[in-house]
Amino acid sequence: MDKRAEEHLSEPTAWLLAVRDRRDREAFIRLFDHFTPRLRAMLARSGQTGDAAGDIIQDVMLKVWHRSSQFDPGRASASAWIYRIARNRQIDVIRKTARPVPEELAHEDAPQSDAAAALALDQEARRLKTALESLSRDQRIVIEQAYLGELTHQEISEITGLPLGTVKSRIRLALERLRHELRDLRNR
Repeated sequence: MDKRAEEHLSEPTAWLLAVRDRRDREAFIRLFDHFTPRLRAMLARSGQTGDAAGDIIQDVMLKVWHRSSQFDPGRASASAWIYRIARNRQIDVIRKTARPVPEELAHEDAPQSDAAAALALDQEARRLKTALESLSRDQRIVIEQAYLGELTHQEISEITGLPLGTVKSRIRLALERLRHELRDLRNR
């Protein structure tokens, strides 16, 4: 990277480049101090707090150190790259966490009259899954991040490195396609 390009980098990107290129421990400490509170806030918004959040942050920053050679400032800023690692790690933790069923729900039998409603809901869920699979990969990713990951458009932009307008356009186009695919469900 030439000197002029380096002058326009954010501080975190410059620090990450120092870690990548020179294994600079001081730059890594700065990255750690800069991103720890930001990652903690991001995790808290989605319900990860305390020791669980601390563990995720430790894992993320360890990955940043070990995978810094994979960082390319031409593809994403340091913050987008690190947030992507954090989001992926958070998803891994959520997937591995078994969600206990509340005791009163575990033993309660559903009334027979709800069988038709349950069948209809199952069919609608399958239709939605099929409709989501019909989206382009890029559209499906932003829809999952926005609606399943509960991320704002700005957070998606930071994580993916995409311009905010591109994120909004992909979400709008994906929603239009889903509305079209599922239009007959609204008329029930």
